Amino acid sequence: MIVNHLDAGFGRLVAAHPSQPVVVDDLSPAEPWRIDPEADILVTRMLPGWSRTPAGHAFPDALKWVQVLSTGVETYPPRLMQGRLVTCGRGLNAVPIAEFVFAAMLRIERGLEQTRARAEADWRGPHAVGRLHGRTLGLIGYGSIGKAIARRALAFDMRVLAHRRTPWQGDDGIIACADPADVFAGADHLVIAAPLTPRTQGLVGAALLKAAKPGLHLVNISRAGLIDQEALVEALESGRIGHATLDVTTPEPLPDGHPLYRLPNVFVSPHISWCGGSSDADFHARFLANLDAHLAGAPLEGAVDPSRGY
Repeated sequence: MIVNHLDAGFGRLVAAHPSQPVVVDDLSPAEPWRIDPEADILVTRMLPGWSRTPAGHAFPDALKWVQVLSTGVETYPPRLMQGRLVTCGRGLNAVPIAEFVFAAMLRIERGLEQTRARAEADWRGPHAVGRLHGRTLGLIGYGSIGKAIARRALAFDMRVLAHRRTPWQGDDGIIACADPADVFAGADHLVIAAPLTPRTQGLVGAALLKAAKPGLHLVNISRAGLIDQEALVEALESGRIGHATLDVTTPEPLPDGHPLYRLPNVFVSPHISWCGGSSDADFHARFLANLDAHLAGAPLEGAVDPSRGY
C-alpha cells in the first residue's frame, strides 16, 4: 500500500504502475502522522501538521520506505526517518535554483534596476555596470545544487571557492576551502547551499559576516535557519554586507514592516527559487524509477542518511 500526501494526479499515476499498487490518497492531511497501519510506502511533503507530531509517536511497522518531495528533511519528525529507507528530491530542482542564483547575481552586477531608461535623461551616463567575468563566487555547500551553480559559474569565467562538510581537494576548477571564513573573505557573491542540520543551524552568524569581503552579495536559497537573521540585518545596515538576495526567511512570510523589506540592498523572494520547468514531472519520474528499484531490491536515488540529516 502506498499512502499519497501529494495530489490526486500523482495518485492516479502511481496506481497505473505495472505492479498495480494500492494507492490511498490522503491529500493535505492536518495530522499527517496518522498513517494507515498497512502502508509500506509513504509519499509526503512539507506539511504544517508534521510539526505537531506527538512526541514518541510510533509509525507503522509495515512502513518500509518514505519518499519526500523536498530536498531537505529537517521538518519531518525524527522517528519517521529512523529504521526505514528515506529518499528525498535531492537534485531535482538544481537547475531552476542555479538559474535563480545567476539572475540574482546579474541583477546586481548589471544594475538592471538602476539602468532602466524611463526618460530621455536616463540615457546619459555614467552608468555603474559590472560583470560576472572575473568575479569570485563562494559556495557554502557543494551538493547537487552547489555543483549546478559552480558549473555555470565556470562558464562565466568566475573563480569558485567552495566549502563542504567532508574534507576534499577540490575538483574541476573548484577551489576547496576547509574554513567557511575563507569563502566569505574571498567571495564577491556567496551562495548558501548547505542543508539545515543541527550542525549548520545558525552557521552564518556575526563572526562569519564580519569576515566577509566588504560589499559581499549574499544569496540564500537553502534554509533560513542557516543564517542569524538579526546579525545579517545589522551587517546590511552597516554596509559590511553590500547586498542580500533571500529566497528563504524566518518566518515565512515575513510580517509587514520587517527590516528586510525596508532595506534597499535586500531582495526578498517568496521561496520560489526552486520553481520553473518540469519539476513535477521530474519528481514523478524519479519516484516511479525508485519504485521499480525498490521492488527489485536495488539502491534508490536520493537516499537520506538520517545521521547526517540529508
